[in-house]
Amino acid sequence: MVKENCGVVGIFSLSGTNVVPMAIDALRALQHRGQEAWGIAIPNKMPLKRLGLVTAASSEFKKICDDYSSHSVIGHVRYSTMGRSTLENAQPLKVKDLCIAHNGTIANVQELSNLVGGCSFTPQNASDTLVAAQRLVTLISENGGMGKALSILKNEMIGSYCFTFISDDNSVYAARDPKGFRPMVLGYKLSDDTYIVASESSAVSAVGAKLQRDVIPGELIKISKNGLETERFSNDTSRAHCSFEYTYFAHPSSNMEGANIYISRKRIGKFLAKKFPIKDADLVIPVPDSARPAALGYAQELGITFDEGLIKDRYSKKGPLRSFIEPHQSDRIEINRWIIPIKEIIEGKHVVVIDDSLVRGTSSKAIIQALRRAGAKKISMVITYPPIKYPCYAGIDFPSKDELATFTNGVDMTDEQMTEMVRKSIGADFLGYNDAKNLADAVGISSDSMCFTCSSGNYDSLGITPEFKTRLEMKGE
Repeated sequence: MVKENCGVVGIFSLSGTNVVPMAIDALRALQHRGQEAWGIAIPNKMPLKRLGLVTAASSEFKKICDDYSSHSVIGHVRYSTMGRSTLENAQPLKVKDLCIAHNGTIANVQELSNLVGGCSFTPQNASDTLVAAQRLVTLISENGGMGKALSILKNEMIGSYCFTFISDDNSVYAARDPKGFRPMVLGYKLSDDTYIVASESSAVSAVGAKLQRDVIPGELIKISKNGLETERFSNDTSRAHCSFEYTYFAHPSSNMEGANIYISRKRIGKFLAKKFPIKDADLVIPVPDSARPAALGYAQELGITFDEGLIKDRYSKKGPLRSFIEPHQSDRIEINRWIIPIKEIIEGKHVVVIDDSLVRGTSSKAIIQALRRAGAKKISMVITYPPIKYPCYAGIDFPSKDELATFTNGVDMTDEQMTEMVRKSIGADFLGYNDAKNLADAVGISSDSMCFTCSSGNYDSLGITPEFKTRLEMKGE
């Protein structure tokens, strides 16, 4: 089943401005959320979709902006958690007179498919977004409105979702799931009398708009010629904000749930320093780029020198990309080859390496080997995120247990034994993981309001008891 954690945007200009150039800029600002494909949709036309980065189509931008000129648009950047990276799986998707872009994962899509007539799904060719859209269109036709349809669909659909929709009557809609798993914000650009809804505030800033607020979990926003309208399709007050957004996924300039991501990551580093005060270290270095604020906070808290000991080669084909969200292992390895140590900084030093997460161990092992070759005397690795031990079914790409560095193959282990197993496998002299409470305290959000399912194995926030499968079964690779 094709499932997404991506970036979405929806824009409507009350002044009639062509907002397609704005959508392209917004998608470029969300590129960190998905690098496999992108697309836009306007009313009464089939969506435009392209593989790869938004900038790869820069020579087409003028033609796209002319051919798709519209005062209303939605857009999407794709990062697949299941299914293959093909243009067919790119978004937005169109069902009848409604186009849809989706950030998240529908966990019970097989069950939901039965409500739209049922299909023969395989991991390679099915889309949870398409099934949700088909069901939504049916519910709208039966109940007469988007809000009523979503209030029914939320009871049928289990998972994480932020949707943007555009209808052939020129209305833009945005909806955020009742638990608030994935982020979504609302912005306004006064000069063009234009509203923008996006996955992150970095997209709002990129188009010169001002952040208004977070979209409330369970809220439906409609933007049309009548202006901005809002209603609630769910009154659920319990929250499960994705904790991985705060350490890795979100852009450092973004604000989520009242917290700036850069400042939050720096505070996480400070809190980690109190948990793991490695005072005999000579140097603290980040794994570029997401861990930089945390490494700086860690170094400042302990009074240890902070430096850039690892540099990404941004001129290689894969160097500028993010290895974790590459869909194939070979691509992750290729990216990590272009993280280059600076020998003159590293040699003879006890180095504390701060990284945002340790998922499969691919990056960590390669980086530690590179630091050894550069002459590091000792390498301690501290991870800003708790141990990832279980698959994510809310939109992050670790859908199977057997691909995780913490996989024990059925052997019972204490947390300490598991950490020691991972430490040996990556080759570090010391390995320290953050814990959920420490991370939540640093961000300033109650741990009860954040989702740590991938660490705890408690899927109550999703309302499922998962059947764990292999990566081959989940992604067909």
